[in-house]
Amino acid sequence: MSTQQESAKSPELMTALCRELVRLARHEEELAANEAARVPYWRVCPPSVDGHRAAAAALRADLARLESQAREWERAS
Repeated sequence: MSTQQESAKSPELMTALCRELVRLARHEEELAANEAARVPYWRVCPPSVDGHRAAAAALRADLARLESQAREWERAS
C-alpha cells in the first residue's frame, strides 16, 4: 500500500473530514431554517429551502459512508 493511501486512512484525517461534513450539514440546515423563518406560515417556502435541506442530507449521507468505510479499514488492519 502506498504512503498516500495509508495517510488517507489516518484516524486524524477521518476525524477532521467527519467534523467538516457535520459542520457543513449544520450550516446548510441553518441556511434552510433562516430562509424558512422569513416566509409567513401561509406561504410556500422557496425552493432554496428544500435545496439546503437536500444538501444537508447529502452531506450526512457522505458522512455515514465515510464512517462506514473507516470502520471497515479499522477491521481490516
